[in-house]
Amino acid sequence: MGDDAQALGAAWATAIQAAGFVPLPGRELHAALAQRAATMLDAAAGAAPAAAGAEVGRWLVETGFTHPAALDRTLTALGPPLVAVDPHRGGEALGSLACAYAVALQERTRAEQERISAAAFAARAAAEQARWASEARFGAVFADAAIGIAVLTPDGRVVEVNRALCEMFDLSAEEFVRRTVDYYVPEDDHEYRDALRAMQEGERENARLERPFLRDDGSTIWTDTVLSLVRAPDGTPRFVVVMVADVTDRHRLETSLRHQAYHDPLTGLPNRTLFFERLESALAAGRPVGICYLDIDDLKAVNDTLGHDVGDHVLQTVAQRLDAEIGEAGSGHLVARMAGDEFVVLVEGPADDVARRALEVVRRAVPSGPHRVVVSAGVGVVEHVDAAGSAGLTTAADLMKAADTTLHWAKQDGRNRIARFDAERHRAAVARFELSARMPVALEAGEFVVDYQPLVRLTDQHAVGVEALVRWQQPGGDRVGPDAFIPVAEETGLIVPLGKWVLAEACRQAVRWREELPDTPLFVSVNIAARQVREPGVVDDVAAILADTGWPAHALQLELTESALMGSTDEPLDALRALANMGVRIAIDDFGTGYSNLAYLRTLPVHALKLAGPFVSRPFASRDPASDGADACDEVDLEVLALLIELAHTLGLSVTAEVVETAAQLERLRKFGCDTGQGWYFAPAVPAAQVPDLLRGPIGPTTSRACEDR
Repeated sequence: MGDDAQALGAAWATAIQAAGFVPLPGRELHAALAQRAATMLDAAAGAAPAAAGAEVGRWLVETGFTHPAALDRTLTALGPPLVAVDPHRGGEALGSLACAYAVALQERTRAEQERISAAAFAARAAAEQARWASEARFGAVFADAAIGIAVLTPDGRVVEVNRALCEMFDLSAEEFVRRTVDYYVPEDDHEYRDALRAMQEGERENARLERPFLRDDGSTIWTDTVLSLVRAPDGTPRFVVVMVADVTDRHRLETSLRHQAYHDPLTGLPNRTLFFERLESALAAGRPVGICYLDIDDLKAVNDTLGHDVGDHVLQTVAQRLDAEIGEAGSGHLVARMAGDEFVVLVEGPADDVARRALEVVRRAVPSGPHRVVVSAGVGVVEHVDAAGSAGLTTAADLMKAADTTLHWAKQDGRNRIARFDAERHRAAVARFELSARMPVALEAGEFVVDYQPLVRLTDQHAVGVEALVRWQQPGGDRVGPDAFIPVAEETGLIVPLGKWVLAEACRQAVRWREELPDTPLFVSVNIAARQVREPGVVDDVAAILADTGWPAHALQLELTESALMGSTDEPLDALRALANMGVRIAIDDFGTGYSNLAYLRTLPVHALKLAGPFVSRPFASRDPASDGADACDEVDLEVLALLIELAHTLGLSVTAEVVETAAQLERLRKFGCDTGQGWYFAPAVPAAQVPDLLRGPIGPTTSRACEDR
């Protein structure tokens, strides 16, 4: 048993001893309560808090802790430590303890009532002396019982009450007997009145009800009431005995715990538990449901600059405004706080208007001391009818996932935006997520393969290098293209281990080609992502791969996209310079798709430019109707292409043209002095086994078709 349980047991023992009579000696009491404290702490930290609380509550009554203050002292001692472990499970365990304690105490009271009834009425056939003794015992129990007792006639008149009931209602016995039971039971309490009527008519033997009663001073007490019918010897109803236990404190505690379990402590709004219950109820009833999922923009900036107190005040103010104008206090919709700076509105009907009003509420300035804080939000809107019909979203969990995804779209679009659920986009997002989840397993299982596209010297159309292109070969035979999985790998960080594997695989394969064709010069070009360059050990990783495979650094080219290179800071640039100093060539891939400062290229460790496809294909995109189908050229675009190649050469950079697809493109590129090219005119990306054939001679359409046929 842990120290926490021992300490809590000691505190509990001290508290409960102060309540009055304790049925266990000190050492035994401490040990027993320490054991139950451990049970409650485990429940607050793990599963089944309700069962654990109920077990402890019943044990207290069964052991004899029935003094009126015993439950209060128990909850006071256990409450803060359990809530500190986990507010929700701790509160649930405390509530279950209180409920089980009350039920067990009521069962004990009922048994006492049965003993009283037996003592009072079952001895009528006994001798007069025995009857007198029973009545004396009944009188003593009736007068001194801790619970309130009243005896009613079948027509509802109060004929006798005990002292406890008088104290409970703050009335004298004379005041009680002057009234009928109808005075105390509200007219709309049909269950209570029906039960009493059934007993008065002899149709029911007993009933048990928990009800509030209004006292003469205007206050309300909550009671647990047991009604029992006493029959005359001929079987006709003679009396109704009413046993009343005051459970006001327990009811208040349960109400408080229930509120804590279903409401957010900072804002007072319903929490996610209550929200999901209401959502599931609306779905089960078939009512039209809309969800507005709202996230405040840059609340972290408020916390970081003005302090968390100001941030909390902003959250509280926004919550109050949303509830007053959109929530049940205003327009009747449920507004809940999900977590952090996220709120959700359950709309039973169209949700677009509610979303717009929510944004207006959030945008209003929040005064906080000397500051006026202005925030905005993004809102994702999902309506169950549309979602269920188009995407199969039928459960509360599915709807909230869709709302979360839609909120993410709104945040991607910028500040103060509303995004509506789109089934196709959602399916793509789900597929993307599933792809990211499968990728680590696929990499471990060896499902990725590398194909190679030749880099061709334009003067004689001989291959001087190959570009390694990764593909995902799934077990069923389908291939996933890099445009689908590379962005996911970059987002998740898997691009780092995947990129290392591709680099190592390409270098190992290049060594095999060199052994097969020792007299053929060849370099291998491998794409490297911006995230890889930012990794602290990227230079050491490349050096280790070259050392392990035996591939020379001067025969390796690493390709970075223009945007990745131009966005690099000092550390990534230092890594690229270190790689260049090792002899590795650095190339800018897809050059021309960004906004590079060409003069800035002189300061970068760059050896080659790979012109993006549009630079090569755009000048030949239009066709002259009079040219009989021959390629027609845009002279301005051609001039730009020629000047770009000339400028790159002036800067000492080699130039590779991507997406070369026609003989006309090849001839123009030759004329402009472009060094190398790649594209379907020469060959597509092929498996490693087909590369040696491409290395043996000039490459053109005939060669590439032969490779494809094989």
